Amino acid sequence: MFAGQIWWITGASSGIGAALAEAFAEKQAKLILSGRNVDALNEVAGRCSTASLVLPFEATDYAAIPAIVERAWTWAASQGGPIHGLVNNAGITQRSLAVDTVFDVYQRIVAVDLLAPIALTQALLPRMVKAGRGHLIAISSVAGILGAPLRSAYSAAKHGLIGYHDSVRAETAHLGLQVLVVAPGSVKTNVSKNALDANAKVRGVSDAAIDAGMNPAVAAARILEAAASGQRELILAEGGEADGARLRRADPDALFDRMASLVAAGYAQQMGAQRK
Repeated sequence: MFAGQIWWITGASSGIGAALAEAFAEKQAKLILSGRNVDALNEVAGRCSTASLVLPFEATDYAAIPAIVERAWTWAASQGGPIHGLVNNAGITQRSLAVDTVFDVYQRIVAVDLLAPIALTQALLPRMVKAGRGHLIAISSVAGILGAPLRSAYSAAKHGLIGYHDSVRAETAHLGLQVLVVAPGSVKTNVSKNALDANAKVRGVSDAAIDAGMNPAVAAARILEAAASGQRELILAEGGEADGARLRRADPDALFDRMASLVAAGYAQQMGAQRK
């Protein structure tokens, strides 16, 4: 399905984004790779056997996004375009109790995890609609389905990402566009190590759950399978994380009690996110 197509991946320098780039390349898709770390993006591009454009940009520089989209679209046209798919993957998370967390954490996470993908999609969407086809993949989170402790900003942004893409799906399905929302649980990446603490500082340490999480290559393969089959939502999680996401819809009160009990039992202290 993906051979010859052109896919744009944000957050492509590491983790799920890098794994998706390699997985798409194995399917002979051409790639546009975006993020901030140019050296890491070039390294990912070097591991991919298909044509690629390394297109670094600051996700929250919203004014620059129309020009970035124009450059991506022009390159895609030179490769036999249009752009077939956009993966909104870039993001940051947190590990802090809401009562302790400075407002800057909320501003930064909502800007990167919600407003940035909306800005990019809004700039690209009219072109996809005009082309009569396109595929959007939003990498949300299990925390975007349930309200995860120590992740109030992240959960807020990822809930919003789901809502936005669900609306776009409803509005564009009859125009030939497909939208897949992915809700990963623990995937073995640097997401936890790079998380913000209560004072908007980089945490610098990982979580046991993340370190024991799903291999990014496995996650990428499952995302491609879901996209190829036309799936509209993928809960990319196992065990209690998958159960929690499903419980949020089936029996929300039971989930709320479970989350509250987790915190009451000392979860914040175990995670090194104690109150000031």
